[in-house]
Amino acid sequence: PVDANDESQHLERPKRQEEKMTTAPFSFLLSIFLAFLHLCEETRAFTLITFDVDGTLVQGSGNAADTSAHARAFSHAVGRVLGDGDAVTPVAQALERTDFHGSTDGLILLRLARATLGIDAKESSPRLDEMMAAMYEHMNAMQDAEVALGLSPLPGVIERLDHLEGRRRGDDRVVCGLVTGNVEGIARRKMQALGIYQTGALHPPHREQLARDWKDTDAVGFLGGFGSDYCSNNIEDFDRNHLDRAEQIAIAVRRASELYPDEKLRRVVHVGDPPADVLAAKACAEESILGHLPDLCVGMVAVATGSYTGEELRELAGDCKPGRWEPVVLEDGMADENFISACGL
Repeated sequence: PVDANDESQHLERPKRQEEKMTTAPFSFLLSIFLAFLHLCEETRAFTLITFDVDGTLVQGSGNAADTSAHARAFSHAVGRVLGDGDAVTPVAQALERTDFHGSTDGLILLRLARATLGIDAKESSPRLDEMMAAMYEHMNAMQDAEVALGLSPLPGVIERLDHLEGRRRGDDRVVCGLVTGNVEGIARRKMQALGIYQTGALHPPHREQLARDWKDTDAVGFLGGFGSDYCSNNIEDFDRNHLDRAEQIAIAVRRASELYPDEKLRRVVHVGDPPADVLAAKACAEESILGHLPDLCVGMVAVATGSYTGEELRELAGDCKPGRWEPVVLEDGMADENFISACGL
């Protein structure tokens, strides 16, 4: 006699084998698909390139850099906020060149107030935001032609930015912004007046940048770290010229990371001409300023298009530390045909 239970087991066994054969290919394909998604997530990364402005993107003709609309705005702001309303002695006449070249607008304002009005930084720093606002208002009253008077984009700048604009999208995204000692509103006016903003290479601003009102420039804002974002107020320590700028690089890095939380920022490259830019980027690589991103590679493209030679910049940059600190010096700046590859792209 045949047990009914045994018979049902014999009938079910082939059915189970058929189910296994049916589901096995599906499981295999699913595992491949999930592995592909994981690989895509791992490779979704981007590079942040930050640019200094004066001497890097922009050049002055003759003494224009010292008598430009931006330069005059310092004297206007200090006199208006801290003085009797009249402009004080211009920066280039009141300060040593090392006190303003490569420094930030905030530190320059505080040094100018002490040099011309005898007001110490402890007294003037609480009114720094007022002075920056006065600088911007002074420049914003000007037409683009006056803002740009005596200034022009350096050779190669527009062409290289046009190229980078095409790399804002895709799996190997490039995000461009500014890291400059300029007050943010002033940087916006200069980039617009000189046609640099119009390349489309500069990424739109982080939401926190919209909290501060730079009148009439909302449509031309862009990502970055600016002189109006951070100032140590320390005009005694000369190292603050580059350490304040390092903090501005860190601000730009944080903002870029928050714009793309699902992508990995694998590399930040700073492009600049003065020693302060080189030392700022180097500090980001070697100190704890970017401590929240310990695996981030910091690149530096030092351009000898300002007041310093390639040899001077090379000495400051020091040795390359692959994967951590990767400096390159370009004698011809952004006009060099190797600029894009120097950025690690």
